[in-house]
Amino acid sequence: MNKYLRYSLATVSLAILAGCNPATPPTQQQIDADAGSNTSRSIASLKVANPSTFERTETLYLPFADLGVTAAEAQTLVAKVAGEIIPSQLIDRTGDGKNDTLFLPLVLAGTTAQSLTIEHNPTLFATSQWPAQTQAEISHKVGGQWQDAKYIGGTFQNVTELTPPAQYTDHSEWIRYEGPGIESDKVGYRIYLDWRNGFDIFGKQTAELVLQNVGQDGYQSYHELADWGMDILKVGKSLGAGGFGYWDDKQVQLVSEVSGHTAKVIENGPLYSALQIQYQNWQIAGKTVNLTADLSMTAGSRLVNTRLTLSEPLDNMAIGLVKLPDTKVLQGNLDITGHAWTYLATWGNQSLSAPDSKLGMAVLFKRGQLLNQTEDNNSHVAVMRPAGNELEYYFLAAWDGEPGGIGSEAEFVRYLQQQAEQLTLTPRQSLKTALGQQQKSGPLTAEVALNWSERLAQSEMTRQTPFYAYGGWDYERQRPSKWEYTTGLQLQAYDDLLQLRPNPEWQQVLTDVIGSFITEDGDIRTYNISNYNIDSLNTGNMLLREYQRNQQPHYKKALELLRRQLAEHPRTSEGAFWHKKIYPHQLWLDGVYMGMPFLASYSSAFEDGHAFAEVVKEFTVSRDKLRDPATGLYYHAWDEAREQNWADKETGLASQFWGRGLGWLAMALVDVLEIIPEQQTALRQPLLDMTAELAEALVKVQDADSGVWYQILDKPNAAGNYSESSASSMITYFFAKGVNNGYLDSRYRATALKAYRGLLDEFILVHPDNSISLVNTVQVAGLGFGRDGSYHYYMSEPVFRNDAKANGPFIMAGVQIAKLLSSEKE
Repeated sequence: MNKYLRYSLATVSLAILAGCNPATPPTQQQIDADAGSNTSRSIASLKVANPSTFERTETLYLPFADLGVTAAEAQTLVAKVAGEIIPSQLIDRTGDGKNDTLFLPLVLAGTTAQSLTIEHNPTLFATSQWPAQTQAEISHKVGGQWQDAKYIGGTFQNVTELTPPAQYTDHSEWIRYEGPGIESDKVGYRIYLDWRNGFDIFGKQTAELVLQNVGQDGYQSYHELADWGMDILKVGKSLGAGGFGYWDDKQVQLVSEVSGHTAKVIENGPLYSALQIQYQNWQIAGKTVNLTADLSMTAGSRLVNTRLTLSEPLDNMAIGLVKLPDTKVLQGNLDITGHAWTYLATWGNQSLSAPDSKLGMAVLFKRGQLLNQTEDNNSHVAVMRPAGNELEYYFLAAWDGEPGGIGSEAEFVRYLQQQAEQLTLTPRQSLKTALGQQQKSGPLTAEVALNWSERLAQSEMTRQTPFYAYGGWDYERQRPSKWEYTTGLQLQAYDDLLQLRPNPEWQQVLTDVIGSFITEDGDIRTYNISNYNIDSLNTGNMLLREYQRNQQPHYKKALELLRRQLAEHPRTSEGAFWHKKIYPHQLWLDGVYMGMPFLASYSSAFEDGHAFAEVVKEFTVSRDKLRDPATGLYYHAWDEAREQNWADKETGLASQFWGRGLGWLAMALVDVLEIIPEQQTALRQPLLDMTAELAEALVKVQDADSGVWYQILDKPNAAGNYSESSASSMITYFFAKGVNNGYLDSRYRATALKAYRGLLDEFILVHPDNSISLVNTVQVAGLGFGRDGSYHYYMSEPVFRNDAKANGPFIMAGVQIAKLLSSEKE
């Protein structure tokens, strides 16, 4: 299904929940009436924190849907700090011709935070004029005539969209400076709209915008230094200053063999400008591909955000820089997590402005998408793996001739390192909207808790859940769907919800997704037992539930295959399961949840509980090796061999108390206690003791104000730390289920309810179409392979929304809170 169609379905599919919402959203008629009035009205409040130690300009993109307003109402939005209006711009971020996002740049000193308000204020909006610091333009001649491939005579005219005729080529002298241009107050760029597809640089000696004057007096003038600056790069047949193409194992194939180009100005505003270039029928790698490039710049920045979208996948895209003499190649750090940003850069006497003038250029990209770094005769090249049909990267140029320009290699490297860190450590944001607060007001009842779980489940039924099936697409990870723990977690949450809110259509989706992976002979598609990956077992819980409802023989064989993995799975010397074969001698908190509820459930169903002792041992070894006696918290992992760079050389322990790691353990405890029969008191007692002491430890690190938990539990005030939704949802589930089932004292009822209210207040965004999103989830955290386990590492992983690792526990927490509140009436 097309991704845009996926989201457009939300309005229709979520309408069925309108009758059970905690509050009814305003009607479109009401919104339109408000938008046309002169009444100021608060829309949202936002707190933004800079996680770095250096000053940053945070570029904030606030989609209208996140702000809880429709496009009609959003047309008069303004942002304020301490009651004073600050620069902002309504932009078309998706490139579909309609404004969809409020953009605002915010300068923050290192490790500081700022609070903002967003208002619907027609009066202030009408009077807000900001100095122009960005520009995008396309200009071509009119009034002349073509003579073969040359355009003779005429004058230049700016347009918002341009498709060159078939005879147009390089040096046709029809498009001013040979293609579209984009600039900020720092630097300008031009993109050749012909077979070269080169990216060139206009070095600027002024902060004023200059593109409107460049090339007006002929095609050679900008090659000479003027007051404003000049064209400072010789591109030739290279990628230039950050262009793209395809790597054929020998050289870059430029985006040359196309049937046509169309360039569009998407935005030409004071703070944000954007271009889009469409390449039709690119003949490459034996395929015919349509390619769309979206390029944008923001005020105060040298960077161009570049987003490439392919009509069908290619095995790589090549990005890079022109190869020139008298330059030094600079390589960013590659020993980092795959989601962190790094760079390929050059520095030296590569500017055309003067023999000794210094110019730095760079492309910035995610480490995990880098396939190879190489070169050909013309370019330094980073060969990238697209995420499905998409690739995002940045390019930049820094010329010593610009006002306050970068003048040394050391300064340029420091600048690049800061840019990479800023892309990796995104600003910490807490957004609360009037629409959300309206719908979250009122008493918390069992019905309300179930409604929130159902709304998120409905939203995800539109966005993702059916696409987890084999042959589908995992939109969070941007890869084909696989048999993995996130699938099982999300489906299990639905299954829990459906016990209280039956829905045959949803139940069928669960059956279809699980069944799609199981072959007729009982094999599991995309699963490989020889990987000995304990994560792979979690979806077995859902497969077992499906088998118990519909006892198909091939499901039983698949369950036996998963059970065989645990029989063969490598272990530590004391019998705890390795996390994965590729993580030898390592016990992780994650793995306790991934493996033990499945082993306990399977053993209960088919082995008369013979493996219960083995299950309990996994917990007791984890307690012995991972628990910190001083705090009662558990470290993320333990390396028995003490060989990993993240492991303490004496203890083998990782250094941090990771929130979701504790969440996995907490959920595993209450889930396994539900499986082991109450009469087996000797087996249950160690788990009950762990549950009680873990509850005591977790209460101590619960945020007193919000009721939720942090990414790193014991460092709430450390730079960059943030309230994290997956850990908070898991721990809420732990407390609510623990009280419901009698594993925890009733005094923790208040803890569970405070935590659940915190989940709603801190992490749920309500959209105008009645869908909701769950935000502030760390996408992943692990150890090894560039992940050093430091505090900085845990801060560097991406912060996502609508991630199954938070969605599932949030839905399940709502079910347990509903049971907790329902029990009071009985």
